[in-house]
Amino acid sequence: MFFWQAGRLPYFFYALRLISAGFDMHTRELAELAALVAVHAPFLIEGRGGIPPECNQEYWVASKCRLDRWGRLLRKLQAAAGEVRPSPVLAWPRVRPVLEEILASELLTRLWTAIAVAYDALAGSDELTPVAHSIFTGHLDARARLLALIADGRAIALPEGVQLNHLRRRCERWNDMLLAHFSRHIDISRFAFEIDRARDFADDLDHESAHVEQHFTCQLILASLRASFAYGLADQSPNADLNQRIGNAVLSTFREEIADSTGLVRSAWLERISRTATDAETMIEELVRLDRN
Repeated sequence: MFFWQAGRLPYFFYALRLISAGFDMHTRELAELAALVAVHAPFLIEGRGGIPPECNQEYWVASKCRLDRWGRLLRKLQAAAGEVRPSPVLAWPRVRPVLEEILASELLTRLWTAIAVAYDALAGSDELTPVAHSIFTGHLDARARLLALIADGRAIALPEGVQLNHLRRRCERWNDMLLAHFSRHIDISRFAFEIDRARDFADDLDHESAHVEQHFTCQLILASLRASFAYGLADQSPNADLNQRIGNAVLSTFREEIADSTGLVRSAWLERISRTATDAETMIEELVRLDRN
């Protein structure tokens, strides 16, 4: 888990290091990245620096390749729905990681699209939105096809369908909560699953920010999400190579703000991330310890 197993190294820095080194990313790590990016999204949205076009291009290429892989499997599952004896290739242990990836990685896709829209709206440009929205639309289509397969109940058995639905609801709740961090920049109803819930989260966040330090709120969010996705997902990551490229593209949009060419920290907000991450590591260790007792 690249956001935790780095010992005392703050896991934002560790994310940058592993992605730069070419390590692959598990689905749960994309969820953690989504949370990390979301809570610090205002710094990107309000930043004055431009975003390198190659970041946007890499996000589009890697995401399209992943959508294509998902599409091939979903078509096979749809075709197998009417078969008496489906191919062993479509056995649950083989398809489970892909189906979980479709649901859990939507968290980053949806939040990144919201950030792209907010960034372009404030900058008065059309730099990120077309690509982000195109990938978002493709992801929504994959999600819809998966949910149709779950509802059909033939290609995906009932127990497995229930398991996937639990994951879906968990991701939806986290999505609506994380949207609260930039609700003042855009109309979050476009990206929320339950708009009233998302607005309640936004109101709660505004109330908390007035009474506690922001970095403490962030550490609670990151620790809670880390614990929420620590268990219940398949160990394999079917598209870890593409996940790594997608994560790299997203994180690279922040690099103008956080590091110079030698990798040295140069901004005050990253120092706040460092404090948040360090504090969160202690909380995560305690959450996992309690869960195992």
